[in-house]
Amino acid sequence: MDIKVSLREKIGYGFGDAASSMFWKIFSFYLAIFYTDVFGISAVAAGTMLLVTRVWDTAIDPVMGVIGDRTNTKWGKFRPYLLWVAIPFGIIGVLLFTTPDVGATGKLIYAYITYTLMMMAYTAINVPYASLLGVMTPDPNVRTTLASYRMVFAFGGSLLVVAIYQPLVDFFKTTTSVTTAYQLAMVVIGAVAVLLFFFTFAWTKERVTPPKSQQNSLKDDFKNLLQNIPWFILLGAGVMTLIFNSVRDGVAMYYFKYYIIDDTAVALSKMTFTFSTLYFLLGQAFNMLGVIMATPISAKIGKRKTFMYAMIGAAILSSLFLFCTKENVVMVYVLQAMTSFCAGIIFPLLWSMYADTADYSEWKTGRRATGLVFSASSMSQKLGWTLGGSLTLWLLGIFGFQANVEQSPETITGIKYMLSIIPAIGALVSGIFIYFYKLDEKTLKIIEVELEQRRKAELQA
Repeated sequence: MDIKVSLREKIGYGFGDAASSMFWKIFSFYLAIFYTDVFGISAVAAGTMLLVTRVWDTAIDPVMGVIGDRTNTKWGKFRPYLLWVAIPFGIIGVLLFTTPDVGATGKLIYAYITYTLMMMAYTAINVPYASLLGVMTPDPNVRTTLASYRMVFAFGGSLLVVAIYQPLVDFFKTTTSVTTAYQLAMVVIGAVAVLLFFFTFAWTKERVTPPKSQQNSLKDDFKNLLQNIPWFILLGAGVMTLIFNSVRDGVAMYYFKYYIIDDTAVALSKMTFTFSTLYFLLGQAFNMLGVIMATPISAKIGKRKTFMYAMIGAAILSSLFLFCTKENVVMVYVLQAMTSFCAGIIFPLLWSMYADTADYSEWKTGRRATGLVFSASSMSQKLGWTLGGSLTLWLLGIFGFQANVEQSPETITGIKYMLSIIPAIGALVSGIFIYFYKLDEKTLKIIEVELEQRRKAELQA
């Protein structure tokens, strides 16, 4: 089956992850320090809130996948949700960064409610978006290309939000309170994200459909998933990769504010760029470079080896942050660039490999449940993000962190471990998981050919 995916469609697909990643990076980089230093709740309370709300949110990911698999509209199964959920997604993002004047208990309740709603909206739009990759084309190589476009735009969105979010906050702070400044900055980001999701809806197409003879059976869908060993391996690798990223990202603002001492590095009129902003920008730029290199490297040595070597490299480089001093910020930037390059390679491969496991399941069982495979994969992403985010805040509490005061030497040492050795362990375990992944390029070619033959036979029947 020779299906061409146009450049416009690839770009349109990429816009969706640009939108998601803009929110994801704000959550990863700024939400923890917003809760502790601006919103006004303790690190331990915030960490517990993230865990409790995300356990519920993680559980509904497969439900969203099942709903997507059973959705039938003139626009397809997954695209409609990009249209329906985009505006609520943007509005709830603004509410998340709104600080009500309701006292300590009221704020904690508000945080639980708004964060739960935000994660539900994220699930409702991101699970269908991720599933879309599995139905745009049956070609594994084109999927890797689409996944690379997705990741380039994801890191492009991340780069944009890192470049403008803190400067926007600082700009709005010149005329209003710090709490309102965070809210207004999110209004700008939310509007851009909504627009990008609309473009994804308009510019993409769904082409791969389940076998006509397939009957909807939730029991069979889950049974097939539980028998999908390659998917389970990716689940473990994905969780550990997200722990690696979320701990590093979550503690970075604390590292710069309380250890490096985050002064203004560049000032353009009322817009300022701090050392931490430049650190994040550098990371996103080298993430994008890693994404770009994922396709040519994996084409030569295979997805599995590329993934494994990149994670081992990220583990080694991350651990070296422990030896950086605040007098040598250049070394911090060098290690950030190299670690981010390795991390960037992973994500297009991860999502492309999830699509491959959906094909593997159909090849083995005769049934296709793309939404369930990707929603369960999104569940692993949320689980890794949950564990990493909660771990970050709990460790800060364990190391004695107190907001907006000078930190003790023990706390500073703990923060340095959280930027180096602790995430490095996550990266190393991810590499070990992927060592056992057995869907190599030769096997995938056999699967592609046999599925194409089955689909042609079904059309002729």
